[in-house]
Amino acid sequence: MKFPKSFCILSLFLISHFFTTGNEVAQACTFTISNRCPFPIWPATAANQGHPVIAKGGFCLPSGQIKKFQVPGDWTGRVWARTGCNFANKNWKTGCQTGDCDGKLECMGSTGLPPATLVQIALQADKSKPSYYDVSVVDGYNLPVSVMTKPYSSKCKIGGCVKNMNNICPEELQVLNEEKEVVACKSACLAYNVDKFCCRNAYGSPEKCRPSVYSRMFKEACPWYYSYAYDTPAPLDNAKLRSRSFLRQTPIPVLPPPWLVVPWCSCWMGAYKTTPAGGFCPKAPPA
Repeated sequence: MKFPKSFCILSLFLISHFFTTGNEVAQACTFTISNRCPFPIWPATAANQGHPVIAKGGFCLPSGQIKKFQVPGDWTGRVWARTGCNFANKNWKTGCQTGDCDGKLECMGSTGLPPATLVQIALQADKSKPSYYDVSVVDGYNLPVSVMTKPYSSKCKIGGCVKNMNNICPEELQVLNEEKEVVACKSACLAYNVDKFCCRNAYGSPEKCRPSVYSRMFKEACPWYYSYAYDTPAPLDNAKLRSRSFLRQTPIPVLPPPWLVVPWCSCWMGAYKTTPAGGFCPKAPPA
């Protein structure tokens, strides 16, 4: 079954001033998530230590719907999309086929089970300082995503994927659902947990940890993502936001944007082989 090349979108908007830091005015953020998939997704958020849970950490978003929620101007954390969720089916070991957080609809601070494509964000309350974002498949991939400013600027864009990794994922990295369909693709680090792939211990430096045959596959499919810990995606040139790795990369200097758009599943021409299970937004089971 073929799906449109662009059908999931997450939009983040810096819309209001709400407190001051020194002589600078800080900005609050409104995150707007729009689902352009022909199936529901379950967006999730996890804040870094010391930052509040936003949007209760997760919710269901039917096809064609949007959801907006406020984010503090200095919020730091990650956003990802879960697929194939069913929280009412107690026979399932997890609530979602990908990106699951302890079987719960509302993650409430819990991080998602990898592999899942991550948008990582660090906002600055002081508007004179740049904010940061990146897209990472260091732990693996479940859906493609791109990041751009709005109004659109090609100089500020982190592009999406030119191939659907789930369609080309090597058998040893595949995550299968109960129907034996590929729903996600692990990174080599996640699959094998060895120093060479995870860039640790003797391989804990850019000189020692080099791209592997597996990370090159992710890089070919999604050129703008961090495919392993010391990866160096194409830099943003004069963009209004910095892009960096939350792992070990050096930030690229640019300024904050008025708003940021992050479209899921937007930049590849392939077709999904299967529709993720869970074709509706089931209610969470009673507490």
